[in-house]
Amino acid sequence: METAEIRRRWLTFFEGKGHAVVPSAPLIHEDPNLLFVNAGMVPFKPYFLGQETPAWTRATSVQKCVRTGDIDEVGKTSRHGTFFQMNGNFSFGDYFKEGAIDYAWELLTQVWKLPAERLLVTVYIDDDEAAAIWKKVTGFSDDKIVRIAGSDNFWAMGDNGPCGPCTEIFYDHGPDVAGGPPGSPDEDGDRYIEIWNNVFMQFDMQPDGSVKPLPAPCVDTGMGLERIAAVLQGGADVVDEPRLHLREQLSPVGIDDFLAVSGENPLGVGEVPLQFAVGRGVVEVLQRDRGGAEHRAQVVEQRRARCRLGERGARRR
Repeated sequence: METAEIRRRWLTFFEGKGHAVVPSAPLIHEDPNLLFVNAGMVPFKPYFLGQETPAWTRATSVQKCVRTGDIDEVGKTSRHGTFFQMNGNFSFGDYFKEGAIDYAWELLTQVWKLPAERLLVTVYIDDDEAAAIWKKVTGFSDDKIVRIAGSDNFWAMGDNGPCGPCTEIFYDHGPDVAGGPPGSPDEDGDRYIEIWNNVFMQFDMQPDGSVKPLPAPCVDTGMGLERIAAVLQGGADVVDEPRLHLREQLSPVGIDDFLAVSGENPLGVGEVPLQFAVGRGVVEVLQRDRGGAEHRAQVVEQRRARCRLGERGARRR
């Protein structure tokens, strides 16, 4: 199944569950904390915060993202990348934990026919409600519902903004791949790969680290298109170019065009996200910021800082 078909089936599944299909937003987004869109929920941030009212209470999208928060892992594992596409389904004060978990299990095991014995889940350490729902829906024993403390199961888009506890779904590639289950000393291996994160958005993280309740509990989920493609196609490596058809994602504009405008590589990331970014507005942004080499250098450093500071919470296992 090619990535285009996986994308289509994702959107069709959630459209059939009453979700509005929302196109991917541009990578450049008007958010003071981010250089690039780094998660599927970013375009919906005003809805989570109650600043704007959406035309629907349920939505789904496949959002193009660039993420550098875990860039040190790129090339070391078979599952990390800088540019990726994020399948997402979202609820704005509509369904919550039970609805999100029901939909996830139905899509994975009934539509995509993944074997239940290859799946396990994590929940935030004190989220008894999510653990009970998983046990009811799946029949899993306690050892397949792993409780995790800390940031791995409490997701935030950055230093401030919407956040909440999450439950992650992992796929077991089998004993031939090195690594252990989440929460174990060998969890950084590639045997168990996180394929879907369901975030139960309940709080607004403040700059001082405190949290305030959101106007309504919401759901924000993210499934890396490249990761699920590798699983559905029988592999474990997200950078297998023949499998993922990366060419369909690239802009025809090359990196030389980017450098001709910017004067340098301001992100320090690979060619794929840079090529795509050029086609989605980075050149235009840099052109607006042109004002001599010194000013351009200041702009580049400001954007670097935004990228670093805005992605501390947006990491993927």
